[in-house]
Amino acid sequence: MATVQVIGPMEPLDPTWTEARSAAEVERHAAAGRTVAVTLSGDETTQIAAAAVLAWLGARVFRTPYQAPVRQAIDMAESLAGRRPPSLTRRGLA
Repeated sequence: MATVQVIGPMEPLDPTWTEARSAAEVERHAAAGRTVAVTLSGDETTQIAAAAVLAWLGARVFRTPYQAPVRQAIDMAESLAGRRPPSLTRRGLA
């Protein structure tokens, strides 16, 4: 599985990446084994939410000006999907 990248809004996309414009496209291209890139739009909250969903569906490259919070959302989704270990684990002992 390809690593996840978060790039700035003006950075060019690699020609080997497939750009998707919808969740359905992300899912279809990811299932075909392509590295899927998405350009996030909207305000910060909208971009964070979209990044989590699109990461879950298989997107691997995210273009956004909100790199730090988007990266956190992507890491969370990747951990929940079982594709990366969680950043922090705690065991509840009552």
